[in-house]
Order: sequence, then structure tokens, then C-alpha cells
Amino acid sequence: MKIEVLFPEFANLFGDCWNWRYLKQCMPEAELIETSYADEPRFSAEKVDMVIMGAMTESKQELVIKKLMPHRAKIAELIDSGTVFLMTANAGEVFCEFIENEDGSRVRGLGLVPLYAKRNMLNRFNSTQLCSFENMELVGFKAEFSQLYGDNKDFYFAEVKFGCGINKGSKLEGVRINNFFSTSMVGPFIMMNPGFTKYLMQLLGVKEPRLAYEDVNLDAYERRREDIVRMMKTKK
Repeated sequence: MKIEVLFPEFANLFGDCWNWRYLKQCMPEAELIETSYADEPRFSAEKVDMVIMGAMTESKQELVIKKLMPHRAKIAELIDSGTVFLMTANAGEVFCEFIENEDGSRVRGLGLVPLYAKRNMLNRFNSTQLCSFENMELVGFKAEFSQLYGDNKDFYFAEVKFGCGINKGSKLEGVRINNFFSTSMVGPFIMMNPGFTKYLMQLLGVKEPRLAYEDVNLDAYERRREDIVRMMKTKK
């Protein structure tokens, strides 16, 4: 099994590097490929089972789009065929139609997700999140200078119970297209959501997934979830 991490030298803000580090601890048999910006993505030349990328600065987003644009058709092929992708924080914006700056100028994206992002670098939006995905609840946080716009009702990732979706007016969080998952939640998201980690492991062919430090992880998740539920009650 091969898991490719794209550009870990800079796509690692908010502790997102622990998404892949923890996943590797849960699946020590997997080969973890850390592809730097100077390298060509391994998915372009060989079979990988998962592609993962984390939070980055806005200037690095534009570099990533430039780097991945020649591989756009291959990425579309992988998404269509069910390869697992996990994009956290603003990494998913790279795959959208465009990113709009405050002055109205636009940065062209890969155009594989029919949404667009709008930046507001003078106002960071922060939010605590509790969302519903499949038969589980997801917890997380948002800390973003940009939000997504468009209609994701046919391909959203999770339904928001507390917090906001792709923007402050939405209750539908992120993107799910086949096994392509994108969420603007930070965390690190995988470590914070043991149920989703097991879900990903099953997608990758692990029949009976076991987590590293599972008891501790489950306890931390439940405490965080209970804290958010208490916050929900005080907001009513």
C-alpha cells in the first residue's frame, strides 16, 4: 500500500503533518511517500492508494496549482477510479475553479471541483465544528482566510450540527466525490476523528482496522465531542 503526501515541507500548517504521521502509525505496513515540491508526483507514474495534502499559505497554494496543473488529467482519472484523496484546510481550494482575491483578481484552480474560493486576508474566520458523516460525528476547528462558494449539495462531505459549512451561510461542509474528501477543518483532522480514520483504513483495504493508541484516541475524541455538545447547548 502506498500513501503519497504532497509537498510536506510547506503543506503542513496547523499540525496537519500529524494526519499522515498518525496514519502511518496505524498502518506501519504502508509505504509513506513524502513528495517534495522539487519532485514529480509519484501518482503520475505509478499506482498509489492514497494522496494527502495539508494546510498551506496562500502563496504556496498558487505554487501547488502551478505544479499540479500538468497532472490535471491524471488527477481526474484517479478521482474517477476511486483513489483515496484527503485534502484538509485550504488544500482543497487548489482543486476548485478559481480563488478570488480581495481586489477581484483570480487565481485559476485545477477546475476539478465546481466551487470557487474567496479570500479575505484581513479577517480570519474561526469556528468549532461538529458534523455528521455517514454514521459518525466529526469534530474539528476552522481557522481560515478564505471560504468556498457554489452549490455542493450533491457532493458535500459532512452535514454541520455546530459551526458552518463551506461558508458562513452553509451547513454543508467540504467535498466528497467518490473517495476524494476535502474539508476545511484543521486539527490535525485524522487524529481528532478516530472513526473517520478507521473508515479511511477500510477504504484502503484494511479489513479490521486498529488505531495506534486507540483507547487514548477514543477517549480524547469523546471528551472533545462532549465539550462541543455543551457549547451547542449554551448557544441555544
